[in-house]
Amino acid sequence: MSEPRFVMSPESFAGLGSGQLAFVKSVSSDEIRKYFPDAPAVAPGKHFWALLDAAGAPLMISDSREAIVMNARENDLEAVSLH
Repeated sequence: MSEPRFVMSPESFAGLGSGQLAFVKSVSSDEIRKYFPDAPAVAPGKHFWALLDAAGAPLMISDSREAIVMNARENDLEAVSLH
């Protein structure tokens, strides 16, 4: 027998962590405009880190994962990795 699956609505997922949770995501230079539409053009093949809220809204981008995590802490957010 399989366990019943719990499915969260997008609204419930967005409220996850009550504004205290943020996701750290690895992004390529090709993906930056997806999360940060107003970002300047970046050379292809570069690697960055993005900090996103639970709804997926972008909060910050950096070439340093440590800077992303530090920014989350400074803003009282718990940073978790998004795979």
